Amino acid sequence: MTTEFVREVMDSQNVIYFPYCDWLFPNGLKISNVLFTIPWFNGNSIDVYWYGFLIAFGMLLAVIYASRRMRKFGLDSDRAIDVILAGLVGAIIGARAYYVIFSLERYLTDEGGLDIGAVLRIRDGGLAIYGGVIGALVFGGITAMIRKVKLPPMLDLMGLGLLIGQCIGRWGNFFNQEAYGSKTTLPWGMTSNTILNGLYFFYNPQNVSIITNRARDMVAHPCFLYESLWCLLGFLILHFYSKKFRKFDGEIFLMYIGWYGAGRFWIEALRTDSLYIPGTPFKVSQLVAGTCVLFSITILIIKYIGIRKNGNVFYCDTEESKELLRLRDEKYNKDRNRRGKGADAELNVHILAEDEPEETSAEGAEEALEEISEENSEEPAGETSEDLPEQEEEETGDGAAD
Repeated sequence: MTTEFVREVMDSQNVIYFPYCDWLFPNGLKISNVLFTIPWFNGNSIDVYWYGFLIAFGMLLAVIYASRRMRKFGLDSDRAIDVILAGLVGAIIGARAYYVIFSLERYLTDEGGLDIGAVLRIRDGGLAIYGGVIGALVFGGITAMIRKVKLPPMLDLMGLGLLIGQCIGRWGNFFNQEAYGSKTTLPWGMTSNTILNGLYFFYNPQNVSIITNRARDMVAHPCFLYESLWCLLGFLILHFYSKKFRKFDGEIFLMYIGWYGAGRFWIEALRTDSLYIPGTPFKVSQLVAGTCVLFSITILIIKYIGIRKNGNVFYCDTEESKELLRLRDEKYNKDRNRRGKGADAELNVHILAEDEPEETSAEGAEEALEEISEENSEEPAGETSEDLPEQEEEETGDGAAD
């Protein structure tokens, strides 16, 4: 970067540049972290941020995906949805709590107390994915026990859903100009006023004033992009693996934490905004990621050895799962039939009302509805409307044929 270009970056606001790939947005890419603004009372307004929208959108797609595959995993969707909803609540609480705990100094008052208001202002940013996973496991696990939902297959769907949510949600970091990495000369390196200042402070903490001839190489790794693509690749691999090669319930979740942990470990090494274990040079997420990889590999090996010796039965193949799904189907069919009969009865009442407009009232319509219901309940089990033409033919003889 030339000195003139650095000055241009410093003078611009909310513009992303790709200096090593000048054909890509040669004048920079203008962005805003606000998606749209909602007018409010007394001339005030509420900003809806890209960050929150993308996280919510990713969650929604994850829930839709999990809902469409629940039956394949032997789960009753009515009960499993309760687990998912509880897990989403737990994910938000856990993600915020994790971030606050490992950056506590940002949320302390001048007197040393905890600023509860700042802690609750999630709109200002500050969520950690590992805290979200822990919160989802705790809240979802408790709900699974209460609703009697088998946890291992539920975890498999959770792992696939998390990859979807993380893949999309990470783009919120792009609009916030955060979660970038250290300096790079790769073609897709990015910079902006915010990134340039942040990197310069990271590499020169004792000299916070920007000097243009010393800031020419402040181009960062787009770590949010690396993680988004890593999650997308992981989802595609595990999605197709789960359809044909899954060997036991819980395997996909173990693969998820191993896959994500491996990617997060090397991506976190590039980042300049990591959370650290207080009083140590160790990055929290890198330590957790490495632990997840080791845990995943160890448990997978143990399970594969056990399956080779003793075999395995998926929950979806058990009598318990089949009975739950059968009962759910029966309930669904009864509800559908009940709604169908109600619709027919209402239609018949409407026809009667049209035939006798002057004698029909709201009270009369209710009586007609009751009569139709009684007739339907008294109709012999073997007699249907399809039998009526045959009865008429028998009574009318040859004339009916004419």
